[in-house]
Amino acid sequence: MLSSATELLQETDVSNFPELSSRPPRPWSFIGTALVAFIAYGVFALTSGLSLGVLLSLQHVPNTVSPAELDALVAQGHWYGVAIIASCPVVIAVLWIAIRIRQDSFADYLGLIWPSRAELAYALGIMAAILLAESFITSFMGHDGSSFAPDLYRTARAGGGLLIYLIAACIAGPIMEEFVVRGFMFQGWSQSFLGPVGAIGVTCAVWATMHTQYDWFGEFAVFVLGIALCYFRWRSGSTWLTVMVHSAINLVLNFGIGLSLA
Repeated sequence: MLSSATELLQETDVSNFPELSSRPPRPWSFIGTALVAFIAYGVFALTSGLSLGVLLSLQHVPNTVSPAELDALVAQGHWYGVAIIASCPVVIAVLWIAIRIRQDSFADYLGLIWPSRAELAYALGIMAAILLAESFITSFMGHDGSSFAPDLYRTARAGGGLLIYLIAACIAGPIMEEFVVRGFMFQGWSQSFLGPVGAIGVTCAVWATMHTQYDWFGEFAVFVLGIALCYFRWRSGSTWLTVMVHSAINLVLNFGIGLSLA
């Protein structure tokens, strides 16, 4: 009986089973990738708005609050952190649905493989050099760097929600952004007419313009960091690597903000 079962398994062609066969992902087209990314961004905005609305209602904020006062309320770091954390799983769910529609593996499509220690050390070293160069350029230009240090950290600490904000900024935010940008968008656009190099430029431009809280210099700095992150994704094939580097960047920046406010 055992030998018969063994022979049956040896004769079975596993390629007939899509979930077991190993094949490269079949990414969405350029338009399809853009559409899914747009939906994911819309879901993020909707989920963030709903979570902030719930928080405002719990704080018994009156309906007569002016737009300026409302903006000041939602810009508080601990509320911002809750919105990011609440949005992260919903946005990832949108990507999962889109990938399963293509009958692809979620992990393979997004490049969710663990990088080697050498790849991580290489990426962190390059990113450290870029951050040092940007810091030098900022000082040379006389830029005060305020665009890099919004009041989120200060208000989060004052409101007793610093831990929530740091979890959002250093864990939930990097995971969500990297899954969407370096994972999903780069996968689809790099295999379109853009090619890998064109996909790097377009994804970095989109990612930079999404950071509307920064001034033009801040957005340019984000664009440069995005190029490095896309290069790491292209070189290693690992989106987890870009998540780790992105998280490290935000951790270092927030650590610097904390020291400046100490």
